[in-house]
Amino acid sequence: MDGPEPFRIHPMVSGSRAPMAPLGNADANASGNDRHPPGTTRRSLLAGVAALGALGAAGCSRVATAASADGGDLLDRLRAQGVVRLGIAGEIPFGYIDKDGRLTGEAPELARAVFKRLGVDRVQPVPTEFGSLIPGLNSQQFDVVSAGMYINADRCEQVIFADPDYQMLDAFVVRKGNPKGLHDYKDVVAKKARFATGTGYAEIQYAVEAGYKESDILIVPDQVAGLNAVEAGRADVFAGTALTVREVVRKSAKAESTKAFAPLVKGKPHVDGGGFAFRSAETRLRDAFNAELRRMKQSGEVFRVLRPFGFTRAEMTDLTAKELCRG
Repeated sequence: MDGPEPFRIHPMVSGSRAPMAPLGNADANASGNDRHPPGTTRRSLLAGVAALGALGAAGCSRVATAASADGGDLLDRLRAQGVVRLGIAGEIPFGYIDKDGRLTGEAPELARAVFKRLGVDRVQPVPTEFGSLIPGLNSQQFDVVSAGMYINADRCEQVIFADPDYQMLDAFVVRKGNPKGLHDYKDVVAKKARFATGTGYAEIQYAVEAGYKESDILIVPDQVAGLNAVEAGRADVFAGTALTVREVVRKSAKAESTKAFAPLVKGKPHVDGGGFAFRSAETRLRDAFNAELRRMKQSGEVFRVLRPFGFTRAEMTDLTAKELCRG
């Protein structure tokens, strides 16, 4: 079937982005849920947008579930249709609908560039909750997850990933001047700081691993709520990714971000990376996508695409999906 024209829709209200790292075990239990609640974060649902996205997806016949022995035929079908359906989760800056009703974000813009090189001229958004991205992909509701999804071992058991297009460290939102001297999770534990992070965020796991009692963690909906908690004195620190944190404090008169740092996982510094997910049978499409992604990394094109969304050169990466899938 021919793919429908990309649609434009009215954006929902969205706060500043929140690409927090995925939480390992919670992820598995929630069938791919990262760490973001309904609302404006990467792990969130743009309610009205999602309804329209579902209608758009329903207009397409579902792709065949049978896997080809040679790695699937989805790439051929996408080229014939001229459009690829992207699963997004409505979070700035990863994948969202802007105020003009246009699909944008680091992942959709990168998808546009890569798929153009692969002979697929158009992209169509299919918005959903972040926790529905992997189930939606595997139930054929869309062709690719294009939401800056963190790559981890639990997810790698459910889908296959292209190599990450960015890497990410953590950072904290703290009061101006960082009065408690909080620079990593060990500081939070040692100084008995009131710790906040987002629903399902990987930062929960990182804090617990450092010795913080999980029941004492203040869980808030997203990074904006985390900033508000710090500004109001309900928390001493809010943990998120470095990009999330530095963006959310830009206009705050009461809070600032700490320097980015690598959380410890099993005693070793850990760097997260996010990328595109594909159905497990579609290795041919994943490999073709990966080949173009590598060329774009080498030419500097990936950085040029991601830079307008707040990414820095320090967040460009040579990590591989294989490395991240090992956990």
